[in-house]
Amino acid sequence: MIALKRRFKIIFAAFCLCAGLLGAGVYAQIEGNSDRGIAPVDSVSNFEVTGIIVDVAGKSADLARKRGWREAQRLGWKKLWKKLHGGDGPGLSDGALDSIVSGIAVEEEMISENRYIARLGMTFDRVRASEILGVGGRSRRSAPLLLLPITMEGGIAQSFEARNPWQRAWALFRTEESPMDYVRAVGSGADPLLLNIGQTTRPGRKWWRALLDNYGAVDLLIAQVELHHDYPGGPVTGQFTARYGPDSKVIGRFSLRVDSGTGIPKMMEDGVRKMDILYSSALASGVLKPDTSLILEQIITEEEFEAPLETPGEKPKKEDSDAVAPREKDDDDDKPKEAVTPATPEPRTITVQVDTPDVGAVMEAESAVRGIPGIKSASTVSTAVGGVSVIRVSFDGDADMLRVALSSRGYRVSGGGSSLRIEK
Repeated sequence: MIALKRRFKIIFAAFCLCAGLLGAGVYAQIEGNSDRGIAPVDSVSNFEVTGIIVDVAGKSADLARKRGWREAQRLGWKKLWKKLHGGDGPGLSDGALDSIVSGIAVEEEMISENRYIARLGMTFDRVRASEILGVGGRSRRSAPLLLLPITMEGGIAQSFEARNPWQRAWALFRTEESPMDYVRAVGSGADPLLLNIGQTTRPGRKWWRALLDNYGAVDLLIAQVELHHDYPGGPVTGQFTARYGPDSKVIGRFSLRVDSGTGIPKMMEDGVRKMDILYSSALASGVLKPDTSLILEQIITEEEFEAPLETPGEKPKKEDSDAVAPREKDDDDDKPKEAVTPATPEPRTITVQVDTPDVGAVMEAESAVRGIPGIKSASTVSTAVGGVSVIRVSFDGDADMLRVALSSRGYRVSGGGSSLRIEK
């Protein structure tokens, strides 16, 4: 009997230890390191030019650096014009370039007493530069798509469990020139639990609906890279795979190679750009379409969900306790009765705000909203070319249903209640 009690105590202690370790593991996954998350850069609709090489001299290190940045602005402007139009564009003064350059990114730099060598990136303000470049202020983009970057190395899969070069490359990737609307998680909080390689094998649509709605997306993109080291400190090969949707449909694959592990960050940057091209091509060719099974078109109430199904032609049975005694015939029974028409719910009035840089954008937005099923009417009550116009719609449903319908048509929707705001 004593031996049995001792064995029970040992088993109970082991169970408590395992439970404690499991709870601590889950807590560690959620809390983790405060340095785990990498916040994505602000992907405003600006023009960006990278990889500008400058090598200038000056009387001092500060003067050489200022001269190098001036030279980078001129080279960046020429590179941007050639990228959009081809050939050489109009030259701008340093003052004009200062007014349209919104940021300078230092990729690499070496500074001496009188010399400055660097690789820089230039960000040009789209609103101010568009007038000179002769291009539109906005571009058509995809629906919001949740991005899940996964790294495979040494048989271990990693997404947001710890900082890694692949996640960092996606976080630093500027999407202003991409038609893809990436929803990039920071990687902190519950992200490591919700977004990992195990979730990509989950086919259930109910789970994905809730998860995507939590991140404000309509579908999923899986960007995976598998690293292979020839030997420690030697060349590294990266096998990149672009996948799409909860079913992990493969869009394309490619490989990159660097001479040593020190080149992995640069390889990841190139991999992000190549993968963005794959996704953009799939979007243009119609391969990347929203999965209709992830969109809840009609909201089912709890009463409708729990109500039993009736067989066609079968009348519902009543319990004996609910039986009603037959009513005696009344004189009014012989009179013809008027047909009772069921009351239909009145449409709701919802205001939709939309950015309209030109007159064509106003007409396009109104036409797109009017084409949504359930819209009784849609009219622009406030037109602001170059600003925000307001469309008043009459809709057979609530704002949440209209939000889902607009998201499925490629709009980013914000706001709530009786006022929504949309943008491409």
